[in-house]
Amino acid sequence: MVRNLVVVGAQWGDEGKGKIVDILTEAADIVVRFQGGNNAGHTVIVGLEKYVFHLLPSGILHPGKKCVIGDGVVVDPEVLVSEIEFLKSRDMFRPEDLLISKNAHLIMPYHKKLDMARERLRGHNKIGTTGRGIGPAYEDKVSRSGIKCGDLLNEEFFRVKLKANLLEKNHYIQTVLHEEGFEIHKIYHSYMALAAILAPLIKNTSLFLDTAIRAGKRILFEGAQGTLLDVDHGTYPFVTSSNTVAGQAATGSGVGPSRIDRTIGIAKAYVTRVGEGPFPTELAGPEGERLREQGGEYGATTGRPRRCGWFDAVALRYAARINGLDGLVLTKLDVLDSTDTIKICTGYMYKGEMIDDFPTEGSILTACEPVYEEVAGWNEKTGGVKEFAKLPKNARAYVKRLEQLTGVKVFIVSVGANREDAIIVKDAFK
Repeated sequence: MVRNLVVVGAQWGDEGKGKIVDILTEAADIVVRFQGGNNAGHTVIVGLEKYVFHLLPSGILHPGKKCVIGDGVVVDPEVLVSEIEFLKSRDMFRPEDLLISKNAHLIMPYHKKLDMARERLRGHNKIGTTGRGIGPAYEDKVSRSGIKCGDLLNEEFFRVKLKANLLEKNHYIQTVLHEEGFEIHKIYHSYMALAAILAPLIKNTSLFLDTAIRAGKRILFEGAQGTLLDVDHGTYPFVTSSNTVAGQAATGSGVGPSRIDRTIGIAKAYVTRVGEGPFPTELAGPEGERLREQGGEYGATTGRPRRCGWFDAVALRYAARINGLDGLVLTKLDVLDSTDTIKICTGYMYKGEMIDDFPTEGSILTACEPVYEEVAGWNEKTGGVKEFAKLPKNARAYVKRLEQLTGVKVFIVSVGANREDAIIVKDAFK
């Protein structure tokens, strides 16, 4: 019996995790977000309504499901409160259904200023961050100067930590970055106002999850970003500032790794990437533009156009290995409906030699040329199809070929943006 399921992005993010988590939440009791911050956007379409969340787990739209923001998340309290207020305005928020880890770190105003100022200084060498302070918040966490959500519950302790941090941050901001510093009282009063709203939700979520696991509850652990953006295993330095792989589900939620029963990876039927960094199968010109427009490839968080390319089986095999993927969800198959010939990258040529393992070194990956296998398209509509056997023959063949090349079985095929546009090949919880 599968009770505790991890869902991670298997590419460079934006794979459609929000929709898939929303679908899988039907069978879960609890949904846990275990890393990242509001630099990730989950889009869920229910009927004619479109919901975009940056911090709230996607399962928040399901009445009676418990949602947890785990230890490994960095929380911008202003963004979180705005998402809560949005749901309240629609009578869709139930305070008893949301728990925020007291150990999750806070994003502070100075983190955002540091993030944007550093990107400006990098010039052409910029990372392509969202400017939302995610990296600097994780820096403070690792340097042991971070402020946690639990600190909001103690006004005096919060003030002491904030004052100590501002002594250092203001000096750096003013003397090195030549930016205006921050005044403690403004931040203090602003965060105490936010604390009044969030305080009832801040809990010992590790203990809550342990109790739930012992009671036999089904838990869905939801990652943000994608495997190839992992700070340790991604295309460094063009990565996010946290671990995005499945192993972080345990660390970022405070449960033991032996409690995880299955790991599912989400991948598009092609590949996209936002921001800077190497991208072997990227399509320039009309082909890439067509994929972008047909797939609506614009960032949910920033609105930035996504770079588009053919499916990269080399990268997916790597993602399968370091996540220990038990299954795959293939999204946006319908975007390829009108494509005559589809390419799949099966290997790379590097300095005249074929390599079939994904190199994370930027100097190597940038110089890699993709080796493609061509398959026939189907030129038929897949949207609205409810059974795998009823997909066009060539569409089924494409999915099967991806399974062969990646070594991972496909559990779900998504053929549209709505909840109901998903073909369940295998129940992820069975």
